[in-house]
Amino acid sequence: MKTSKSTSTLSIGFETQILGLGKGFPDQIVTNTDLEKIVETNDRWIVERTGIQERRIALKSESNSDFAAKACEEAILNSKIDPSEIDLLIFATVTPDHLTPNTGAIIAKKLGVPSIPTLDISAACSGWIYGYVFADQLIRAGVYKHILVVAAETLSRIVNWEDRNTCILFGDGGGAAVIGRTPEGEKSKSYSSHLYAEGGLKDLLTADAGGSAVPFSLDVIANRSYCISMKGKEIFKVAVRTLASGASALLEENGLTLDDLDWFIPHQANLRIIEAVAKRLGLSMSKVIVNVDRFGNTSGATVPTAFAEAVENGKIKRGDLVLLDVFGAGLTYGATLLRF
Repeated sequence: MKTSKSTSTLSIGFETQILGLGKGFPDQIVTNTDLEKIVETNDRWIVERTGIQERRIALKSESNSDFAAKACEEAILNSKIDPSEIDLLIFATVTPDHLTPNTGAIIAKKLGVPSIPTLDISAACSGWIYGYVFADQLIRAGVYKHILVVAAETLSRIVNWEDRNTCILFGDGGGAAVIGRTPEGEKSKSYSSHLYAEGGLKDLLTADAGGSAVPFSLDVIANRSYCISMKGKEIFKVAVRTLASGASALLEENGLTLDDLDWFIPHQANLRIIEAVAKRLGLSMSKVIVNVDRFGNTSGATVPTAFAEAVENGKIKRGDLVLLDVFGAGLTYGATLLRF
């Protein structure tokens, strides 16, 4: 099957770096024991199959832009720039606040920068990496100096809470990063990135209704066809294949090996997938960043939130070589290699 591919390596222009990272989650924690009360499952079954112990779930009064804005505020604070210095906001999500206006504009207003250009993109769990690559290219080319890339989801709104195969997996939250030019004399840089899409695999993970093809109706609500459905076994195989091949391709392309790599941050969909990828690569789990146990699968937000946590707790430090690797519905996938 033919795939689309793009690389972010440019021979001219500015080097780029992540200036600051941030995360934002609901306060409400839903444990596996809590789920036992609403669906036929148990803590041991969930942990053995997914590695997930708890996840954050939004209250009815909370919206996706709330967690996105919280993550952005933290990222801006950690970047040590003023919000007015943000030139562009790229927001990745499959659960926007509204069909229109775009949620990026709502986030910008909450941040106090309502006149900057904003862009919503939809690439499911790959969304933040897609946004990062776009930002990297724009800064390299000298179009903008500071770009805020954020991914956030309220997947709890499109989960069928009677389906034990999916409701155990997902959580709500957001992650963000400010991307900017690397100051002269610093080693931080983006090496290269690959983005892919295989539309022929679109049926592996879907939320069919709610768009123009299948508008909302009483039947849609009754059948819950707006909720996430997935083919778990097929997703597992594709995820391991794409994550492992994406990581290997980037390292080889840049003349680097696993020994050179300090940290690997894969999409946090399922601990078994992460472990299988590490085994296929021959990578020690001691180099793998994991937070799926505490937050579940937050789609595009998993990588930036895991990254933000690892920097905050001192695991990842300036100068470390980090590989980010994702896959999601579409089927989309991609990876990027950077020196933080």
